[in-house]
This record gives sequence, structure tokens and C-alpha cells, in this order.
Amino acid sequence: MNDDFPFLLGCNGRGAQLSSPGKPVSLEEASIDEQFRMVKESGVFDYFDRIPLRENFAEYERAMQKYDLPVHTASWFYMLGRDEALMYDNLEICRDVGAKCHNIMTFTHHADGHVLTDDEIVAHYLDVYEHGMKLGVEPSFELHVNMWTENMARVTPIAQRIAGQGVPFNYTMDYSHVNFKIGNPDEQDLSECRQAVESGAMVLDPFEEGSLCDEWLNLGIVKWIQLRTVGPNQPKNLWVKNDDGSYARGIQYPIVRPKPGEWHSDWHAYMLEPSKEAIRKSLRYHATHKDSPLRYITTEMINLPDYGLGAKYNLFEQNVEAAKFIRKAWKETKALHAAGLL
Repeated sequence: MNDDFPFLLGCNGRGAQLSSPGKPVSLEEASIDEQFRMVKESGVFDYFDRIPLRENFAEYERAMQKYDLPVHTASWFYMLGRDEALMYDNLEICRDVGAKCHNIMTFTHHADGHVLTDDEIVAHYLDVYEHGMKLGVEPSFELHVNMWTENMARVTPIAQRIAGQGVPFNYTMDYSHVNFKIGNPDEQDLSECRQAVESGAMVLDPFEEGSLCDEWLNLGIVKWIQLRTVGPNQPKNLWVKNDDGSYARGIQYPIVRPKPGEWHSDWHAYMLEPSKEAIRKSLRYHATHKDSPLRYITTEMINLPDYGLGAKYNLFEQNVEAAKFIRKAWKETKALHAAGLL
């Protein structure tokens, strides 16, 4: 799309949804054709990020051709001991649709109930890497709640073990899953990091030196970054309740000020800054490291319960504004680098 922008910028299909004033964001989705049309006509994206199902693969092919909009990346989630066949099939779907990278979210627990060990995760990565590379599809393991990566202290040792075997560990850094835990002891407990954070041994805030953002970038593993803006210790999703009556987790903070009645809580622009800084840091790292593996960036303002479900703001508008921020941030990063200020 722009020769001066060295990444592929995509929109998560769950964010390419129709919205109308006052109508809550729902799980009901626009047609595949409409999703592709929206992403293409926005003029800010290079591709559509989503994995087709076997039953709608032909619809994807038609939309890709009609709108001249490729699928470069695709994501799915897996439980070991249950979903290996699905994972291998999805790698083939990625190949067939033209996606070169498959983002993988692996649940913390095995199908038999035990917490995955480091050995199991290493073996899982090496297995999917072997299968994927035969198909021309690189795997990338995502930082994500409810997955083994939510215990964030596990990421670096596992990445180092895999690299030690001569295999690159590809990481999808969605730093929203860290930023919303800043100042939130309950969420830190879920990541088993509260004591480390309180002692200073683990730093969540990307504005601080030695943060997890710095740690992972400096490992040279970040293949893909995702932007979903969140606020530190932001409100839960007060418009959606779980089956047990609790509110859904709050892992999405609108990047554009909502109009009155479009969101359940007060909105403050400064709450966006940690999310933006994680992106800026990633871009600065890329500008100053010739061996940076960063290739893909996606916007992730989506419609699921822990995210935007029930909100009355325009979901797709949020993704467009996120993409505009990313492109602007890269221009600023290039200017600073050219001036010798990085």
C-alpha cells in the first residue's frame, strides 16, 4: 500500500462489522463480502486478517478477488490433547488462502485438565513449526488471556529454549493483555505475577525501562504486533455478564471518544497511552535493528464479550482510527531515526 511502510497492516475480521447509531455491538456478523468491502474501502489496510472455515472458503476466494484484498495472516485457538487435527487442517487452510503466518493461541490446560508443562509447550511449538514450514506457513504464538502465555513469566524461558534448538520462536505481542493488568491485583493474580510486580522484578508499564515489552522486543522474537487499546485497570465490560453473573473482563478501551451513551464508563484520552507506547516501542525497535523480525501488524478492536460486545460505538471506526495511528506513528518513528534521535 505504501512503499515507505515496511509492514503488512491488517484488520481482524471480528472488527469489520456493521454498526449503526445506538445499535449495540453484537456477535451477529456482516457477510464475508461486506467485511472485505469495508476493510478495502477504508483505504488504511493492506489485508484482511481471519481464517476461513472449510464451508465458507469459496466466499473468501470470491471476496479476495472482488476487492483485490489478500489474507496474509490468520488466527485460531487450540487445546492440546483435543485439537491437533484441527490445527494441522487450519495450517493447510492458511496455505490455501495465501496466509503466510498462522497465529496460535494455546489454552493453559491440556484436554485432560492438567496445566501444560514447559516441555509440552516446547514440543507443541516445534511440532507446529515443522508442519507449518512444510506448507510455507510460519506459526506465531500469541500473548493472550486464558492461554499459557497469560502466565507471562513463562514466555522468555520457553522462547529461549526453542531458539536454543536452532528454531526461531515467533511471537505475536498483543500488549493489551499486559496493559489492562497494570494496577489490577486481581488480574495480576491470574497471571501469577502479583508478587513479582509489587517487588519490581516484573515491570508491566511499557513506559518504564525493563518492561515486558522491552524484554520481548530485545529477544528479537516479535513477528507480529496487535493493537487493541486498553486502559490500565480499566472497567470490566459492564454491558455483558458471564454465566455466573460476573461482568466480562475489560480488555478493550475505545481509541475514539465515544458519544454519550455509547460506552458504559467515563473515557479519558490518557488511558490510551500505554497501548500506544507499546506500538511506538515496537516500531522504534524495528527502525533501529536490521534483524527485527516484525512483519505483521493488525488492529484488534473486536466484538467478543471480554472486548467490545454490547458497546454502542462504531466498532469498525475504532479499527480504522487504530490503523491511522499506526501509520502516523511509523512516520514519526522514521523522522526521529533520520534525525539521529533514536
